[in-house]
Amino acid sequence: MNILVVGAGGQIGTELIPHLQKNYGYDNVIAADVRPEVVERLSNISRSVTLDALDVKSYSAIVKENRIDRIYNLVALLSATGEKNPQLAWSVNMGALLNSLELAREFKCSIFTPSSIGAFGNNTPHDNTPQDTVMRPNTMYGVCKVSGELLSDYYYSRFGVDSRSVRFPGIISNGCLPGGGTTDYAVEVFYEIIRKGTYTCQIPENTYMDMLYMPDALEATTQLMDADPATLIHRNSFNVTGMSFSPKELFSAISKRVPSAKFDYNVDPVKDAISASWPNYMDDSCARKEWGWKPKWGMEEMIDDMLSAVRLKQF
Repeated sequence: MNILVVGAGGQIGTELIPHLQKNYGYDNVIAADVRPEVVERLSNISRSVTLDALDVKSYSAIVKENRIDRIYNLVALLSATGEKNPQLAWSVNMGALLNSLELAREFKCSIFTPSSIGAFGNNTPHDNTPQDTVMRPNTMYGVCKVSGELLSDYYYSRFGVDSRSVRFPGIISNGCLPGGGTTDYAVEVFYEIIRKGTYTCQIPENTYMDMLYMPDALEATTQLMDADPATLIHRNSFNVTGMSFSPKELFSAISKRVPSAKFDYNVDPVKDAISASWPNYMDDSCARKEWGWKPKWGMEEMIDDMLSAVRLKQF
């Protein structure tokens, strides 16, 4: 199987590349990103190419020349960044998706495009959020994710494109730092506590949001894509989650391991509004039933692993 990861230089892509190589072979995975300096960095771990996913001609040439069988479309401007420039967020997020789906149709590729808890909104049930429920987000990022789910389902029902996705919650990782997301605090705090001993959080202390540790997120992407299509009732998109906590709970647990750590709050009104509209915790029973989803990491195990990994980094 030949795999192309588009938007490979972000938080997920940086760690997805070696995960895919382990599963499918080093030479079968190509990393693509629009930023030449990122492509140069990725070239140390993977075959890599510079690609603007909005340039469908160049995109098509890469898919054709490399006989791509599966596309992971990770191109996205995230929630907080998207609110600063909604028009750009729509153009990038939807343009890259439409091009990816069209090429998947033309070249008969399977395609994975992550959705997000950002697809939900204030009218969505916040506790045990159902798989199928009201989805009226109040951010451009969320609007793109809902539209992306619908568009991916359309390409499956209309053209038979094997499109699949999960609704990722906040993803916590010690590889590449996130950029412009509402759940970024749950990654940033580990770096700041190790580097400076203090952290100022922009999310209110009692706001709950779903989270997923990166090893589980990576496993979800490959497990779903390798699942027997006959078992799938839902395709775009499955709720998945590993844990749910508030900043206050996370910081309290970190303090037990780093007693000198200090935390305070300077709430960002944009992030506050976004986080308040998202689920406290999702029901991921459909993913568990249809393709065997089962996360391995909880909050306590994640904290120990994050602290250990970040302490090894050179600052």
